[in-house]
Amino acid sequence: MKQPLILASSSPRRRELMGYTGIPFEIITADAEEIKEGDPVRLVMENARRKARAVWEKHPDRVILGADTVVYLNGEVLGKPRDRADAIRMVGLLSGAWHTVYTGVCVLSGDSADVRYDESRVLFSELTGEEIARYVDTGEPMDKAGAYALQGRGGMYVRRIEGSYSNVIGLPMAMTRDMLIAAGIRDI
Repeated sequence: MKQPLILASSSPRRRELMGYTGIPFEIITADAEEIKEGDPVRLVMENARRKARAVWEKHPDRVILGADTVVYLNGEVLGKPRDRADAIRMVGLLSGAWHTVYTGVCVLSGDSADVRYDESRVLFSELTGEEIARYVDTGEPMDKAGAYALQGRGGMYVRRIEGSYSNVIGLPMAMTRDMLIAAGIRDI
């Protein structure tokens, strides 16, 4: 039996999204240094590649999928907030504004690497300071790029999405499917 794909991510959201594919996979968290600043497309593609490569180095006979997601607004990359104040700042920036979510995906198989990105535009509702603090105090924003979760409470603040819904959550499924098929995984 062929060994299952490895998802190089500890994200519960990516785990859930990959589960929808029906293909067997296991999770091995990547120990890779990530870049945090710069062009968002280059950043997510490079971080996805680094994550996949870190796991591939220990499992070169396996298909590895790495991914990275950031929120981008007014020239600033919004990763995961450092603390409560940073989360409040980020949600405040998003309030009433359009932002872009970028996810880079890397699939390593044998000696081939397929690295792509997807982007989605998201319009956030206008929020009061009290609403922002109340949302941040739920704890949900603390481990999310851009300090919100579309699939959670943060979803009630999203007015419109242009692009892939699953990209905003952390893994653009249609693109990922294409990449896995290209890597020889046909049972999707």
